[in-house]
Amino acid sequence: MPLLRFDLIEGRTGAELKALLDAAHRAMLEAFKVPERDRYQLVHEHKPGSMIVEDTGLDIPRTEKVVVVSVTSRPRTRKQKEDFYRLLCDELRRSCGIAPSDVMVSIVENTDEDWSFGLGRAQFLTGEL
Repeated sequence: MPLLRFDLIEGRTGAELKALLDAAHRAMLEAFKVPERDRYQLVHEHKPGSMIVEDTGLDIPRTEKVVVVSVTSRPRTRKQKEDFYRLLCDELRRSCGIAPSDVMVSIVENTDEDWSFGLGRAQFLTGEL
């Protein structure tokens, strides 16, 4: 936890997807200070033309490399979120050649009772985590 969902235009290779996921994980580890094996990532690939990612009038250019990252997480500080946005863009540029203009992020917060990692238990509430 956090749970990261990546929406992408289809066409990346397996190696490209791995590089993207690894880069995002490095950014999350540094920004959110979570354990190394706290890794939950889902990739959803979309046909060209089935993703519209505009810029709210900010004149941010997008390409076919656009990545929308949806993060579901326990509450994080403003600094942690801002660090994550910056680190994610840095990592994706360095490791994947994805321009910061092609990275959009949305963070949705929830609480400990909203998580079960399996076995029918809420591990944050039971004290297992």
